[in-house]
Amino acid sequence: MNSHVPKVATIINSCLPAEQLKSVEKLVSLPSQRPGIQMGSLNKMNFITRLSAFCLRKSKMQQRHQSSRRPTAPLGSRILTDPSEVFEHNMWDHMQWSQEEEENAKEKVAENSLVKVQWEDQDKYEREASRYWNEFYKTHKNNFFKDRNWLFLEFPEILPEKGRERLKTEERSAELTKINSTNRFSYKNEMFEGGEKYLKKSYEDGSTSVQGDVYNKTQAKSLTDNPQGKNYGGEFHWLESFPGSDATFRILEVGCGAGNSVFPILKVLCNTPGTFLYCCDFASGAVELVKSHSSYNSAWCSAFVHDVCDDALPYPFPDEILDVILLVFVLSTIHPDRMQGVVNRLAKLLKPGGMLLFRDYGRYDTAQLRFKKGRCLSENFYVRGDGTRVYFFTKDEVWNMFSLAGLTEVQNLVDRRLQVNRKKKVKMQRVWIQSKFQKPLLLSPNNSAETIKRRP
Repeated sequence: MNSHVPKVATIINSCLPAEQLKSVEKLVSLPSQRPGIQMGSLNKMNFITRLSAFCLRKSKMQQRHQSSRRPTAPLGSRILTDPSEVFEHNMWDHMQWSQEEEENAKEKVAENSLVKVQWEDQDKYEREASRYWNEFYKTHKNNFFKDRNWLFLEFPEILPEKGRERLKTEERSAELTKINSTNRFSYKNEMFEGGEKYLKKSYEDGSTSVQGDVYNKTQAKSLTDNPQGKNYGGEFHWLESFPGSDATFRILEVGCGAGNSVFPILKVLCNTPGTFLYCCDFASGAVELVKSHSSYNSAWCSAFVHDVCDDALPYPFPDEILDVILLVFVLSTIHPDRMQGVVNRLAKLLKPGGMLLFRDYGRYDTAQLRFKKGRCLSENFYVRGDGTRVYFFTKDEVWNMFSLAGLTEVQNLVDRRLQVNRKKKVKMQRVWIQSKFQKPLLLSPNNSAETIKRRP
């Protein structure tokens, strides 16, 4: 037994940071540090075994996702290796489809795309898009979706560098505390709880309220809700302050809905001086829900109604001031013919070096396969029963759009997961595209939109 201990200790030492190693050593007195002492109990051996397994799994996942074009992606580490265990968890990560599964998905899409929505109805869904989303939020308010507490795991770039390090330290400490108290490991995948309920309604995850947040009063500075600029020849000349003008790190969430991303972000921003969050939606009812929320505070956030498809509509801040744009499950709601224009306009808002973070539906996601005949608007573009629309992307389409806007790829992944309902014994193949694109510090001829070649 003792011959295996150095190997276990090596795995743990390579995985955990120094401050956590000290806590672990105090708890279990690792034999690698005190060779003359035997383990005191079966519980301690069980603890070390589980800890080493966790660290080994973590290191393998990091290696699996690392390449010259694609950095380590924190997409989860629950891998299904034994099909008989499929119903032991709600979600399995990094699923590989068989050729048969892919062919079946293509057949279902071909079948549900045979009958298209009539042209007059398609025009109505386009013209009245905001009305359908307003009706959605009027009906569901902020009770339909869950908070996107997974955002910082997938997109640590949302925070400035110092904020990321502090959040990472807090998460590590919380994780170790949980390990010490329960003497076991659990992977809480709160992002996907209640997944089948969502799929029946064909919506992506969203928000519940974050109650009782206490904000740091030292940051409380009154900001107006509207920009104080003057319009000359169609361009805004920012002669006076605008919301967030004093911030050093600025974020915009496009398509904020009822606040399913806003409030998890604000909960962290209130402890991160110099940061400011803008959020917009073209459904006025959604913006009202955000602004009336108890956690909304104009010292750190400005919510406004905005149609991103209207190029002539000004934003309440100048171009090239944003560090991050968050585009999560919103571009898919826009007509495919208008997507490139939206991305081009958003790219102008980014600072050189700024990052656009994207996550949306991928081709052959379960939500696409479940559409019935007569709901297809155009290729891979559908309308739900409530009048809202959704498109299903490939990663090459995403690359083309953002590259044509002058942005460079940092990450562009197909995220395939298996979601299961353990009670009903139902399996659902989920497919998302997750991407990170950056605005070059200096736009060279090789980066310009005119010289970008489309991928096939």
